[in-house]
Amino acid sequence: MHWQDIPGAVLENLRRGVVIPAHPLALTPDRTLDTRRQRALTRYYIDAGAGGLAVGVHTTQFAIREAGLYAPVLRTAMETAADWTGRPLVMIAGLAGPTAQAVREAETARALGYHAGLLSLAALGGTSEDEMVAHCAAVARVMPIVGFYLQRAVGGPDLSARFWQRFAEIDNAVAIKIAPFNRYRTLDVVRGVAEAGAEERITLYTGNDDHILLDLLTPYRVRRGADEVTLCIRGGLLGQWSVWTKTAVEMLERAHAAADSGQIPAELLTLDAQLTDANGALFDVANDFAGCIAGCHEVLRRQGLLENMVLLDPEEGLGPGQADEIDRVCAAYPHLADNSFVAGNRERWLA
Repeated sequence: MHWQDIPGAVLENLRRGVVIPAHPLALTPDRTLDTRRQRALTRYYIDAGAGGLAVGVHTTQFAIREAGLYAPVLRTAMETAADWTGRPLVMIAGLAGPTAQAVREAETARALGYHAGLLSLAALGGTSEDEMVAHCAAVARVMPIVGFYLQRAVGGPDLSARFWQRFAEIDNAVAIKIAPFNRYRTLDVVRGVAEAGAEERITLYTGNDDHILLDLLTPYRVRRGADEVTLCIRGGLLGQWSVWTKTAVEMLERAHAAADSGQIPAELLTLDAQLTDANGALFDVANDFAGCIAGCHEVLRRQGLLENMVLLDPEEGLGPGQADEIDRVCAAYPHLADNSFVAGNRERWLA
């Protein structure tokens, strides 16, 4: 499958920039898939206006592979989306592990109708960049790929601008999720894409949950030989946007309008700082991101979309003091939430 095989309306949405929530995993108390609530989450994201879904990614919990849930979770999301809406959604599957595993997962995702694979390199830590590029190229022979600069705190390797140039030169690469939570490494991605001359083919998405709106508002001007190239981060593929998704869609629309006009209201800069503060609580920055998945689950549980806080790893949960921090930011920034929207539609999604 080549990127030119992606349906035109889907590819147009990907390149325009959309909200793509990183889909969480709903489990029963005995750690089996809670299909009813898993479907409810998908319906919530669609009705909130998300332009796509990322399934089988970090927020879905990488351990779904060992639990035998990878294909069932991807299938549930795809079938639910197809049944719920006729809108063209960008469907992205998480791909992980060494090359043989990532290729098998790409084959599974392609067979289920996913448009691209978000390729984690966490399993390749300690290998050379040559080996990582070869790994990416092998998976890209199966389906279009989205690069993933995963932050170091949750297992991502440091990657050079030269690596991202070589990644961008892979013809079947369509996007990059930039999520190192680091300004210097974010700029390495931008430079790499520019130096590859791939800015028309590869769309940049922020995964920097600590810097969302500023990423979307910044025009990056980069020298390429004698020319100056402008690149923009157009959308977000984010764990943060797995909660309060309707508000996230509204934020992206405002960011697009401001960036396209060249006039950035101070109000959006204030909103960026507030969102970063909220993310610090949800992602458990105080405990080195130990509760980053649990924090998103807690918000969804409070809204009634999830029934519990059960994760695949029984040792994983909210960090010390994290619940109090979530209380604080929810009280401080009620305008970031979409509680009324969820309350008005929850039973329909759960039906």
